[in-house]
Formats: sequence, structure tokens, C-alpha cells
Amino acid sequence: MRTALLIATLLVLGSCGSTDSPSDGPRVVATTTMLGDIVESVVGEAATVETLLPIGTDPHDYRPSAQEVAALVSADLVVANGLELEEGLNDVLENAADDGVTVLRIGELVDPIPFSSDPTELDPHVWLDPLRMADAARLIGDALATLDSSADWAARAAGYGAELEAADEEIIEILKAVQNRQLVTSHDSLSYFADRYDFEVLGVVIPGGSTLADPSSAELAALAEAITAADVAAIFAETTEPSALAEAVAAEVGTSVAVVELYTGSLGEPGSGADTLIGMLTTNARRIADALG
Repeated sequence: MRTALLIATLLVLGSCGSTDSPSDGPRVVATTTMLGDIVESVVGEAATVETLLPIGTDPHDYRPSAQEVAALVSADLVVANGLELEEGLNDVLENAADDGVTVLRIGELVDPIPFSSDPTELDPHVWLDPLRMADAARLIGDALATLDSSADWAARAAGYGAELEAADEEIIEILKAVQNRQLVTSHDSLSYFADRYDFEVLGVVIPGGSTLADPSSAELAALAEAITAADVAAIFAETTEPSALAEAVAAEVGTSVAVVELYTGSLGEPGSGADTLIGMLTTNARRIADALG
């Protein structure tokens, strides 16, 4: 039996109409822009894909509309990140799964690691490691194969996975010139990047793995001291969040510390160079190399 929430949202769907209903093939909903790009790269024209979060939206702070909830509960497959990234979707995803929708929580399936700042919690920012996302593509292909036999989902997934593996090799080459491999970031979002490419997360402006916490003045002062002691050249802010706190820490250091924006929680706008996952990862690597190299 559907819960009251599902009944209400399906009524919304019926009243609004489905704008993306496919004539054939599965209907897939992805939560984040990064996962949406992976799904689209795997399925091509063989399925209909809807991405919930708009470009530039912080997934930590996302709350779905009733129509977006309806899209989730009427999908054949939902590809979510999990690990508490989309906190505002937890109940909806559970209800959808209870109602028979296949819900694939990628973060839980690609060998998640703890936060560098809080080892008791698993880090959801798995999309910043291209090899984990190659595994994610294959998991999506497997899930689609159980739902639909009209396409060779495994071959499609393997092809895109190979592109991500090539991007990994390109990123390694981009980062070769970086000697001081210590990172300071707006929040604890780069642990997978650091783990893959031999960096250390020296500190974060906003404590913890969410963008919603508030640092104390003592925490900011301690971070400024650590930056000075380690002679770090840049603080990496994020395109989905204001950079005022990062700029304040840079000013506190009192030396030439750049504040450089990275694409972490969302793909970039078309033409940004970060409007695909592979573009996002390589653009970030170039910005890091330019700032620290």
C-alpha cells in the first residue's frame, strides 16, 4: 500500500502530466548533476533520464518539490548518491524503494572512505574519484540490465567506464608538477581526490562533511595558522557556495594565498568546461595544478 506521501505526489504527477515519459525503454531519475551525466553517458538514447538537482545547487541543502518527488516514485530506476548527501530525499527514497522502485545508492557501493575530518562518518563525495565512477557506471549498467533487455547496457557502461579511466590518466599527468600536495578546502569534500592522487587534506574552512555547519572564530584562526605553517598557496572554494569565509581566512593569513573555486557539488554551466563529469574532474585538476604547482 502506498503511503500518504506517495499518494499525494502521484496525484501531483497526474495533475501536472509527465513531460519526460518515454515511449519505450526505462525511465531513470538521477539525483545530482554528476550522477545524471553518468547515467546519460551510459544510456544515450536508449532510455529517458531526468536529473533532479539544477546546475549550481548544493546537494547537502536540497529539498525536493512535490513534482520532483512524484518523478522519483514513478521511475523505473533511481540513481542516488546516498551516504547522507541528499538528506532531504532520505524518506522519499525509502518510500520509493518500498513501493517497488529500484533505488541504486552509488556511494554505498563503491568502497566509501571516512571523512578526513571525522573518521566515524563515511564521506559521500565519491564522484571526485573517476575510477570509483567507472565502477558506478558498471553498477548502473547492471541495474538497467535487470529492468530492460532492449540494449546492451553492460557494453555501454564499459565504454563510458573506459573514458573515465582515461580521464584518470590525464589527471595524473596534469598533477605531476605539484610538489606541495596539501589541500585546504571550503568543506571536507576532496578526500576521494586526495586519496586517489596522493594529496593530504590539511584543513577545511567549514568543519565536517556538510556545507551547513558554522565554523567558530577559533577554528578559523587555527586554520590560518596551519596554512601559514605549511606554506599553502591556495584555499579551494566551491562554485555552489559563497567564498566569503575562505576569503576571510586568506586575509587572516596575511600572505599571498589565492582563493580558487572548484566544481565539487555540481557540474558547471554549458561552456564552462565542467559541464560533464569528465570535464569537471579535469578542470578541477588543472585549477589545483595551476594554484599549487
